[in-house]
Amino acid sequence: MAYETFGEMLSPFITEGIFAAIVSLSVVFAFLLVIAVYVYFALAWRTIAQKLKFKNSWLAWIPFANLAMILQLGKFHWAWIFLLLIPFAGWIAVFVLIIIAKWRIFEKRKYPGWFSLSLIIPQVGGILYLIAIGFVAWKKR
Repeated sequence: MAYETFGEMLSPFITEGIFAAIVSLSVVFAFLLVIAVYVYFALAWRTIAQKLKFKNSWLAWIPFANLAMILQLGKFHWAWIFLLLIPFAGWIAVFVLIIIAKWRIFEKRKYPGWFSLSLIIPQVGGILYLIAIGFVAWKKR
């Protein structure tokens, strides 16, 4: 009888501990996934910048500077990145400029420009963009 009472008392702690462990592992996994995707994009854009003879290809590793680099590779002035300081309207404008710049970059690398539109496809766009940027960066053409 005492054993059942002790087991019943211990049960919520075990359940909460298992739940906490699952949440902690999920957070760690998500963090590692975000880091891996960031490194992949940085390597891909650095490679693309080098192939297009951009002298500051190391900018691909710096947040916001990598967007300025993409704008420059797409023949826009880097200062358009400051539109990000304007909420909503500026963000949309920079998003459109980035899409146009990527279209131009992909065509310079002799790939279809519509690869840049893969980001706007719901649900599968991110995965398609991962594949497209890998082709543009590392596949021989």
